[in-house]
Amino acid sequence: MYKTLKPALIAAAALIGVAVPAGAQEISAIKDGIHVIQGKGGNIGVSAGADGVFMIDDQFAPATETILDKIKSVSDQPVRFLVNTHFHRDHTGGNENLGKAGVLIFAHDNVRERLLGGNAPAASLPVVTFNDTTTFHMNGQTIEVFHTEAAHTDGDAMIRFREANVIHMGDTFFNGFYPFIDAKSGGSIEGVFAAIDTVLDMADADTIIIPGHGPVGDRDDLIAYRDMLTKARGSISPLIADGKTVEDIVAAKPTAEFDSGWGGGFLNPERFVRVMHAAMTK
Repeated sequence: MYKTLKPALIAAAALIGVAVPAGAQEISAIKDGIHVIQGKGGNIGVSAGADGVFMIDDQFAPATETILDKIKSVSDQPVRFLVNTHFHRDHTGGNENLGKAGVLIFAHDNVRERLLGGNAPAASLPVVTFNDTTTFHMNGQTIEVFHTEAAHTDGDAMIRFREANVIHMGDTFFNGFYPFIDAKSGGSIEGVFAAIDTVLDMADADTIIIPGHGPVGDRDDLIAYRDMLTKARGSISPLIADGKTVEDIVAAKPTAEFDSGWGGGFLNPERFVRVMHAAMTK
């Protein structure tokens, strides 16, 4: 239904210090002035209209100029607000550039704390933080930003454009491949399920869902993602209960039935099993 662009398969680059050059960003129209930019990093959401530009995430610092050029191709208005869905650098790497340009940065309380803990430059820090929810009213949209607890990290935010029926899930949704769950930063498998269920409860057959990585999807894609995670958890749980080590569990290949369909992204099957083990035993 929507133009599928090259997926960004570097979700955990922030954890291993990968430097990613600018380029490869492409912008696609979604609905009612809402666009998505895909390229080298997490999927960026853009609401462009008479009130200015509202932006969700900003990939890596070297990509900022290219990203702003893409935005200028659909709007002559300035970027006014930026919301970070979480703290990983493939979603916040452009914060400093945008902050210095006068963009007001919003994020959950824990995002600011984690960026501070990583000695992030002052200009990259969220200026406005929230604990639970916050709402923007611009470009004819009620833009609801809400925290989902202990999911991909401990500071995840999802963003709903109410009138357009569009939801940006950040990295609580990887569309079409195995996800990374950052258990060391407060993430958990149960929190991911809670985030998914929150969106499923508010979505209908017409809802457009922007994942943190992968092509733009819909409710059926999110259900398929939940089903895969449910079965993967169900295969790994008994092995954990039996006292198997993570090496034993990896060797047992508990996700074999899904690997050909879901294992072609940043996380290969072995790494995904290790991520699931960490998220289930933290």
